[in-house]
Amino acid sequence: MKSYQWMYQHVVERVGIERLESRYELVRSEQELSELTDSFILSNLSRRVFRAGIKHSVVDAKWPEFEKAFFDFAPHKVALMSDDQLEGLMQNEKIIRHWGKIKSTRLNAFMVTEYIEKHGSFAKYISQWPVADITGLWAELKKQGSHLGGNSGACFLRLIGKDTFILTDEVVAGLKAQGIVEKRPTSKKDLATAQRVFNQWHAESGEPLSHISRLLAYTVGWE
Repeated sequence: MKSYQWMYQHVVERVGIERLESRYELVRSEQELSELTDSFILSNLSRRVFRAGIKHSVVDAKWPEFEKAFFDFAPHKVALMSDDQLEGLMQNEKIIRHWGKIKSTRLNAFMVTEYIEKHGSFAKYISQWPVADITGLWAELKKQGSHLGGNSGACFLRLIGKDTFILTDEVVAGLKAQGIVEKRPTSKKDLATAQRVFNQWHAESGEPLSHISRLLAYTVGWE
Protein backbone atom coordinates (compact mmCIF):
# COMPACT_ATOMS: atom_id res chain seq x y z
CA MET A 1 0.00 0.00 0.00
CA LYS A 2 1.41 3.37 -1.05
CA SER A 3 1.42 6.33 1.32
CA TYR A 4 -0.79 9.34 0.73
CA GLN A 5 2.32 11.45 0.12
CA TRP A 6 3.51 9.10 -2.62
CA MET A 7 0.14 9.28 -4.37
CA TYR A 8 -0.01 13.06 -4.10
CA GLN A 9 3.48 13.61 -5.48
CA HIS A 10 2.92 11.06 -8.25
CA VAL A 11 -0.28 12.75 -9.45
CA VAL A 12 0.97 16.33 -9.07
CA GLU A 13 4.03 15.52 -11.17
CA ARG A 14 1.76 14.17 -13.91
CA VAL A 15 -1.03 16.72 -14.03
CA GLY A 16 -0.17 19.61 -11.73
CA ILE A 17 -1.79 20.90 -8.55
CA GLU A 18 -4.28 23.23 -10.22
CA ARG A 19 -5.72 20.60 -12.52
CA LEU A 20 -5.96 18.10 -9.67
CA GLU A 21 -7.66 20.47 -7.26
CA SER A 22 -10.06 21.69 -9.96
CA ARG A 23 -11.63 18.22 -9.88
CA TYR A 24 -12.21 18.18 -6.14
CA GLU A 25 -15.91 18.37 -5.22
CA LEU A 26 -17.41 20.44 -2.43
CA VAL A 27 -17.27 18.75 0.96
CA ARG A 28 -19.63 20.29 3.51
CA SER A 29 -19.02 20.33 7.26
CA GLU A 30 -21.35 18.46 9.63
CA GLN A 31 -22.98 21.77 10.55
CA GLU A 32 -23.48 22.76 6.92
CA LEU A 33 -25.01 19.39 6.10
CA SER A 34 -27.37 19.49 9.06
CA GLU A 35 -28.75 22.83 7.84
CA LEU A 36 -29.73 21.52 4.40
CA THR A 37 -33.46 21.17 3.84
CA ASP A 38 -34.93 17.72 3.45
CA SER A 39 -36.47 18.88 0.16
CA PHE A 40 -32.95 19.59 -1.10
CA ILE A 41 -31.84 16.17 0.13
CA LEU A 42 -34.73 14.35 -1.57
CA SER A 43 -34.27 16.32 -4.78
CA ASN A 44 -30.62 15.33 -5.04
CA LEU A 45 -31.30 11.75 -4.02
CA SER A 46 -33.90 11.53 -6.78
CA ARG A 47 -31.61 13.26 -9.26
CA ARG A 48 -28.97 10.62 -8.60
CA VAL A 49 -31.52 7.85 -9.20
CA PHE A 50 -32.55 9.34 -12.54
CA ARG A 51 -28.93 10.00 -13.53
CA ALA A 52 -28.04 6.31 -13.27
CA GLY A 53 -27.48 4.98 -16.77
CA ILE A 54 -28.34 8.34 -18.40
CA LYS A 55 -26.07 11.22 -19.40
CA HIS A 56 -26.04 13.53 -16.40
CA SER A 57 -26.44 16.70 -18.45
CA VAL A 58 -29.69 15.35 -19.92
CA VAL A 59 -31.15 14.75 -16.46
CA ASP A 60 -29.89 18.05 -15.09
CA ALA A 61 -31.40 20.01 -17.98
CA LYS A 62 -34.81 18.54 -17.19
CA TRP A 63 -34.53 18.88 -13.42
CA PRO A 64 -36.53 22.12 -13.07
CA GLU A 65 -39.48 20.22 -14.59
CA PHE A 66 -38.93 17.36 -12.13
CA GLU A 67 -39.10 19.91 -9.31
CA LYS A 68 -42.49 21.08 -10.60
CA ALA A 69 -43.78 17.53 -11.11
CA PHE A 70 -42.81 16.42 -7.61
CA PHE A 71 -43.97 19.41 -5.53
CA ASP A 72 -40.43 20.79 -5.17
CA PHE A 73 -39.57 17.45 -3.58
CA ALA A 74 -41.30 18.27 -0.30
CA PRO A 75 -40.92 14.80 1.31
CA HIS A 76 -44.35 14.51 2.92
CA LYS A 77 -46.14 15.68 -0.24
CA VAL A 78 -44.26 13.25 -2.48
CA ALA A 79 -44.78 10.40 -0.02
CA LEU A 80 -48.55 10.98 -0.25
CA MET A 81 -48.71 10.98 -4.07
CA SER A 82 -51.31 8.52 -5.33
CA ASP A 83 -50.77 5.80 -7.90
CA ASP A 84 -52.88 7.83 -10.31
CA GLN A 85 -50.62 10.86 -9.82
CA LEU A 86 -47.51 8.79 -10.48
CA GLU A 87 -49.07 7.20 -13.55
CA GLY A 88 -50.01 10.65 -14.77
CA LEU A 89 -46.34 11.62 -14.78
CA MET A 90 -45.76 8.98 -17.45
CA GLN A 91 -47.59 11.37 -19.78
CA ASN A 92 -45.34 14.31 -18.86
CA GLU A 93 -42.97 14.75 -21.80
CA LYS A 94 -40.92 17.32 -19.90
CA ILE A 95 -39.42 14.73 -17.54
CA ILE A 96 -37.77 11.35 -18.02
CA ARG A 97 -40.61 8.84 -18.07
CA HIS A 98 -39.00 5.83 -16.41
CA TRP A 99 -41.72 4.05 -14.43
CA GLY A 100 -39.38 2.27 -12.01
CA LYS A 101 -37.56 5.47 -11.13
CA ILE A 102 -40.78 7.48 -10.84
CA LYS A 103 -42.10 4.92 -8.35
CA SER A 104 -38.80 4.97 -6.47
CA THR A 105 -39.21 8.70 -5.88
CA ARG A 106 -42.29 8.10 -3.72
CA LEU A 107 -40.59 5.22 -1.91
CA ASN A 108 -37.55 7.35 -1.16
CA ALA A 109 -39.76 10.23 -0.03
CA PHE A 110 -41.42 7.86 2.42
CA MET A 111 -37.98 6.82 3.67
CA VAL A 112 -37.02 10.46 4.20
CA THR A 113 -40.21 11.14 6.19
CA GLU A 114 -39.41 8.22 8.48
CA TYR A 115 -35.98 9.66 9.24
CA ILE A 116 -37.56 13.06 9.82
CA GLU A 117 -39.89 11.54 12.40
CA LYS A 118 -37.08 9.69 14.16
CA HIS A 119 -34.26 12.25 13.96
CA GLY A 120 -35.85 15.63 13.25
CA SER A 121 -34.46 15.71 9.73
CA PHE A 122 -32.84 13.34 7.28
CA ALA A 123 -30.12 15.93 6.69
CA LYS A 124 -29.22 15.85 10.38
CA TYR A 125 -29.09 12.06 10.36
CA ILE A 126 -26.74 12.02 7.38
CA SER A 127 -24.57 14.83 8.79
CA GLN A 128 -23.93 12.91 12.01
CA TRP A 129 -23.00 9.60 10.36
CA PRO A 130 -19.26 9.01 10.95
CA VAL A 131 -17.19 9.28 7.78
CA ALA A 132 -14.91 6.56 9.13
CA ASP A 133 -17.81 4.16 8.44
CA ILE A 134 -19.16 5.72 5.27
CA THR A 135 -19.65 2.30 3.68
CA GLY A 136 -22.08 1.62 6.52
CA LEU A 137 -24.16 4.57 5.35
CA TRP A 138 -24.06 3.20 1.81
CA ALA A 139 -25.51 -0.06 3.15
CA GLU A 140 -28.18 1.81 5.12
CA LEU A 141 -29.31 3.75 2.06
CA LYS A 142 -29.41 0.60 -0.05
CA LYS A 143 -31.46 -1.25 2.58
CA GLN A 144 -33.93 1.51 3.41
CA GLY A 145 -34.21 3.26 0.04
CA SER A 146 -35.01 2.38 -3.55
CA HIS A 147 -32.60 2.27 -6.51
CA LEU A 148 -29.69 3.13 -4.20
CA GLY A 149 -27.49 0.09 -4.70
CA GLY A 150 -24.12 -0.03 -6.41
CA ASN A 151 -22.47 3.39 -6.43
CA SER A 152 -25.77 5.29 -6.29
CA GLY A 153 -25.74 5.81 -2.53
CA ALA A 154 -22.19 7.15 -2.57
CA CYS A 155 -22.88 9.35 -5.61
CA PHE A 156 -25.92 10.83 -3.87
CA LEU A 157 -23.82 11.62 -0.80
CA ARG A 158 -21.19 13.26 -3.01
CA LEU A 159 -23.94 15.37 -4.62
CA ILE A 160 -25.02 16.87 -1.30
CA GLY A 161 -21.47 17.35 -0.01
CA LYS A 162 -21.22 14.45 2.46
CA ASP A 163 -17.64 13.25 2.47
CA THR A 164 -17.29 9.87 0.81
CA PHE A 165 -15.10 7.91 -1.52
CA ILE A 166 -16.73 6.31 -4.57
CA LEU A 167 -15.75 2.97 -6.04
CA THR A 168 -15.48 4.13 -9.65
CA ASP A 169 -13.66 1.92 -12.14
CA GLU A 170 -10.55 4.09 -11.70
CA VAL A 171 -10.65 3.92 -7.90
CA VAL A 172 -11.06 0.15 -8.01
CA ALA A 173 -8.16 -0.05 -10.47
CA GLY A 174 -6.08 2.01 -8.05
CA LEU A 175 -6.91 -0.29 -5.16
CA LYS A 176 -6.02 -3.31 -7.27
CA ALA A 177 -2.75 -1.75 -8.43
CA GLN A 178 -1.68 -1.33 -4.81
CA GLY A 179 -2.64 -4.91 -3.92
CA ILE A 180 -5.38 -3.81 -1.54
CA VAL A 181 -8.20 -5.74 -3.25
CA GLU A 182 -8.31 -8.36 -5.98
CA LYS A 183 -11.70 -7.38 -7.40
CA ARG A 184 -14.38 -4.71 -7.05
CA PRO A 185 -15.33 -4.55 -3.36
CA THR A 186 -18.89 -5.75 -2.83
CA SER A 187 -18.70 -8.03 0.21
CA LYS A 188 -18.70 -6.63 3.75
CA LYS A 189 -15.12 -7.84 4.16
CA ASP A 190 -13.80 -6.13 1.02
CA LEU A 191 -15.75 -2.94 1.71
CA ALA A 192 -14.29 -2.88 5.21
CA THR A 193 -10.82 -3.25 3.70
CA ALA A 194 -11.42 -0.31 1.36
CA GLN A 195 -12.78 1.77 4.24
CA ARG A 196 -9.76 0.94 6.37
CA VAL A 197 -7.20 2.09 3.80
CA PHE A 198 -9.11 5.28 3.05
CA ASN A 199 -9.26 5.98 6.77
CA GLN A 200 -5.49 5.45 6.97
CA TRP A 201 -4.85 7.87 4.09
CA HIS A 202 -7.16 10.36 5.77
CA ALA A 203 -5.24 10.00 9.03
CA GLU A 204 -1.95 10.59 7.18
CA SER A 205 -3.12 13.65 5.28
CA GLY A 206 -6.14 15.17 6.97
CA GLU A 207 -7.72 15.36 3.51
CA PRO A 208 -11.39 14.41 2.90
CA LEU A 209 -12.13 10.92 1.62
CA SER A 210 -13.64 12.57 -1.46
CA HIS A 211 -10.35 14.20 -2.40
CA ILE A 212 -8.36 11.07 -1.64
CA SER A 213 -10.74 9.11 -3.87
CA ARG A 214 -10.01 11.44 -6.80
CA LEU A 215 -6.31 11.30 -6.08
CA LEU A 216 -6.27 7.50 -6.07
CA ALA A 217 -8.17 7.43 -9.36
CA TYR A 218 -5.57 9.67 -10.97
CA THR A 219 -2.72 7.34 -9.99
CA VAL A 220 -3.97 4.96 -12.71
CA GLY A 221 -5.63 7.35 -15.16
CA TRP A 222 -7.41 10.64 -15.60
CA GLU A 223 -11.20 10.57 -15.20
